[in-house]
Amino acid sequence: MQSIMKGLLFITHRTQQFDYLQSIEIALKGGCQQIQLRMKDTPIDDIIRTALAAKDLCNEYDALLYIDDHVVVCQKVQAKGVHLGKLDMLPSEARKILGKDFIIGGTANTFDDIKRLYDEGVNYIGLGPFRFTTTKKNLSPILGLNGYQFIIRQCKENNINLPILAIGGVTINDIPDIMRAGVSGIALSSTILSADNPIEETRKIINLINKYQL
Repeated sequence: MQSIMKGLLFITHRTQQFDYLQSIEIALKGGCQQIQLRMKDTPIDDIIRTALAAKDLCNEYDALLYIDDHVVVCQKVQAKGVHLGKLDMLPSEARKILGKDFIIGGTANTFDDIKRLYDEGVNYIGLGPFRFTTTKKNLSPILGLNGYQFIIRQCKENNINLPILAIGGVTINDIPDIMRAGVSGIALSSTILSADNPIEETRKIINLINKYQL
């Protein structure tokens, strides 16, 4: 199964101004069609409850919901897929639980990470971080633009053809250069929620990504 993962992926982030569901609604109103529910250090019952509400919201806007980390939550709420970090369940194990009809993504910081995830059968890669970000603990080494260019070139040389999303500290001004490096899309959180008009910022980001979409 091929992933349709491209364009903008909004990753939920609770701020002083917005809770998880409010942040999802902002992204949806701005035209985002892919939402990842990320709720670190949260009891599983709270994640399930929020995920069910998030699924209803996404259905209203004909958008797709992905769950960060929790394969069981993904299965329970019938989300589109799950994103697995380096310390989470192996994608091959997640596939045994979810079956072939769910999308499984994985986090990578190096080409070796991508090769391992490719062998594990993921549908897409979240590659990063682009620069320092406060939304993630235990941050991997910063890639920068040169890192993306180098890793994507390695993927092409090794015939690894997976959608790659840039993630980690990306701003709207970074998007043209990162897209030209050959990624399929951009995953964002704080850039949208910290904007003066988050809904309009989402629209601007989507239009910019589409302009450089391969």
